[in-house]
Formats: sequence, structure tokens, C-alpha cells
Amino acid sequence: MNARMAAAHWDTMTSEQRHRWSTVLTHLAAAIPAGSPAVLIDGHDHRAALLADRLTAVLRNAGRRCVRLTEATCTTHADARNGRAADTVVIADGSRWRADHPADRWQLSIWVRSAPTRSSNRRPADDADIVVDLHDATWPVIQHLDRWVAPTNLWYRTEAQAFFAARAATWDTKFGDDLPAYAAAIAEATIPSGGVAIDVGCGTGRALPALRDAVGPTGTVVGVDLTPQMLDVARARATTAHAGLVLADARRLPLPDTAADVIFAAGLITHLPDTGDGLRELARVTRPGGRLVLFHPSGRAALAARHGRTLRPDEPLAETPLRFALLRTGWYLTHYDDPAHRFLAIAARQQPGQHRSPTTPPSS
Repeated sequence: MNARMAAAHWDTMTSEQRHRWSTVLTHLAAAIPAGSPAVLIDGHDHRAALLADRLTAVLRNAGRRCVRLTEATCTTHADARNGRAADTVVIADGSRWRADHPADRWQLSIWVRSAPTRSSNRRPADDADIVVDLHDATWPVIQHLDRWVAPTNLWYRTEAQAFFAARAATWDTKFGDDLPAYAAAIAEATIPSGGVAIDVGCGTGRALPALRDAVGPTGTVVGVDLTPQMLDVARARATTAHAGLVLADARRLPLPDTAADVIFAAGLITHLPDTGDGLRELARVTRPGGRLVLFHPSGRAALAARHGRTLRPDEPLAETPLRFALLRTGWYLTHYDDPAHRFLAIAARQQPGQHRSPTTPPSS
């Protein structure tokens, strides 16, 4: 995409869409290392070039020397470096550069997601330092930043809200037939009557009615979500279920220690920038012996196939990594089930002073 096309595209966007782009570009510019890094922006179509052009412009406007590496302007990495100051950032885009490393290799790789692809091979996104969703070219969202480029995770809040805000109004239309799966998972978790149940990452509130049924009329149900638009949709279900709603970050819950008997989290863990930090915060607000119910209405393999990728053994919800992550953060895994039609893992909050090995069987 050339500069004229990019400018025309920018001129047709709303102020909200331009602000979304500006937010993403600000996060990305802050992640570019100091010195003379070589940055590869890759993807399956022209959106990688669009992002590369706009990031180059932002860096130049901020006073950083920057050169765009394209097949039209440069044929080798030496062409990009010759005659340039030592602190020049080099930005390349496209698959042509995937295997053509500069002498000091790519210091930063950014993968641009657009249309999903069907492949049995490991995807470039799996190895990228940063992943940007550009399915909608007017609404970019950062989905992943490695900790070495963004150690504070300040990007997470704006990006999570942007991702779900754009989908809130149509979420139930797309996934409304999942409600029986939620009810079945909550019934299987055997949540105690009269307890306090917190749905963290409640979205449109699909679990709230089943949680109310589980704790009964004397129990307490609260839904927590980071996105105001999701809570707006959840309000009707919350009213019916006599549940409270709270706008909050799952990593910093506005709840006292040991306040909950059960934490229900559907699809939450894979959206958090740090699994350990998230699990540790959920443990903080759960009483000793309380439960954590991790759920998704599709199994991991089925969900991966839907997104055109293959499962990896080191993913956060794979059984062994999850078991160890839970142990490190105050939980122990008591149930793990991952068939095609759903994912369900249940953990118990460790008692004070309790230390378990990954092979210690749960107490009865």
C-alpha cells in the first residue's frame, strides 16, 4: 500500500477509528527498542504494509530516524543501512523478508492478523514478538506483546476493551446457543448453595443465571468485566439473576481477600497478558478451599481449528502448563476435561501452609 492509498483510507475513517489507530501506533512506537533495530512487519495481505507505513510515519514525527524497507526502494539490507545514521530504525514488511535476515537479525517481529488461514504448520504469529489484529482495517487491536518489549503491560487495558467493545452488540447473536453449555459446566462444578460466586470476565452475562441457580436465593452473584459495552449487554441478565455488575480489570479486582467461594472464568485466561498474575489475583480473592472454574464452550483443539492454527504443548491451558501455573499461584487442579464440545478445568484454593506437588491427588 502506497502513501497516497494510506492517506485516502485515513481520510474516510471516523474520529473514533482514527483514535483507535493512534492508540495502537503509540503502543507500538513505545515498543521499538532504542538504537538501530530492524523491525519486520509481516502478514498475509496488504494490511502489513499499511501498518508499516503508519508506524514509520509515527516514528518520524516523533523525531526518530526511520527507513522503510520495500522491494520497490531497497533490494538488500545493506541498501537500507548504507549512508544512514547509526540510530536509524529499519522497518520492512511482507513475506519476502521472512527468511532474509539482516546481519544482526530482526530485533522485533510484528505479525498482522487478517483473514484466518488453514494450515497444519506453525504460524509466523506463534513466533512474533507482537501480534496485531487487523481483520477490520479501521479498528486495529494489539493482541500480544512480549514482556521484553512491554514489561509493564500498560497496553492491555486499552486493547482488551477495544477488542470486546467492537463485538459486544453482536456477541450473543453469534454465540447465543452456548448457554446450555454454560449451565452444564456450572452444574458439574457443584458450587455450594448460599456461597459467593464471582464471574470474572463475565462478558454479556451468559453465566449469571446458572450461577444464581447454583448458589440459590441466599447466595451472591457478581459479574466483573473490563469492557463497559459488554456490561451494558449483560445488564438484562444481571437483573433477572439478581446479580451485581462491576467494571474492573481481572488483574486488579476491587474485592477483599478471601471474599469469594467460587470464581467462574469463561475464556478469560487466554486473554490475559500474564497467566500467573491473573491466577494469583483470582486466588487472592478466593477463600481457602474455594473453587476456580475455567470454562470455554469449545474444546481447545476445536477452537484452534476454527482459528486456523494447531495446538502447542506449552499453551497456558494445556494440562501440564496449567497444572504447574495453578500450583505456583495458590491453586491445585482437581478436574481437567478437554473434549471437542467444551473445555472445563476446576481447581481448589490451597489451604494456608499447604504445598502440593503436581502429582498429589486431591483430598476427598
